[in-house]
Amino acid sequence: MESFFHTMKTELYYEHHYQTKDKLIKAMTEWIEYYNQYRIRHILKGKTPIEYRNLALEKVA
Repeated sequence: MESFFHTMKTELYYEHHYQTKDKLIKAMTEWIEYYNQYRIRHILKGKTPIEYRNLALEKVA
């Protein structure tokens, strides 16, 4: 969990300054969606988590 928050802080906070709390919350929400669904992971054989899940579902069906 600490690694996740460190990555989020590094990518969201250190290079940006948000004018309002709402803009920060929106940026965090978008980043979390990207982190959980669209980022390419080497551990998943170069696929995004969604692509990897779909492959697993195809093998089961």
